[in-house]
Amino acid sequence: MEPDGLEPRVEALETHVQELDRRVRASEQDAAAARVLAGAADRDVTEFRGELRDFRQATTSSFNALRTDINERFAQVDERFDQVDNGFIEMRGKLDATAAGQQQIVDILQRLIADQG
Repeated sequence: MEPDGLEPRVEALETHVQELDRRVRASEQDAAAARVLAGAADRDVTEFRGELRDFRQATTSSFNALRTDINERFAQVDERFDQVDNGFIEMRGKLDATAAGQQQIVDILQRLIADQG
C-alpha cells in the first residue's frame, strides 16, 4: 500500500531532478565556453603585450636615431658658426689694417698741408 500523495511527490522530485540535470549540463557548457573565451583572451593579451613591447622598442630606437641625428646636425651648425666667427675675426683684422693705413695717409696729408702753409 502506497502512502497518500507519494506518486505526485516522486513525479515532482523526478521533474526537479530533470531540471537540475538540465541546469548542470547548461552550466557545464557555459563553463566550457568560458574556458575557451578565457584562453582566447589570454592569447590576445599575450599577443598585445608582444606588439606593445615591439612598438616600445621601435619607438626607443627611433628616438635614439633622432637624438643622434640632431646631435650631428648641431655639431655641424656649431662648426659653421665657428667658421663664421673666424671669418669675422679675419675681416676685423683686415678692416683694422685698412683703417691704420688710411690714418697714415691722413697723417702724411696733414704734414704736407702744414708744410705748404
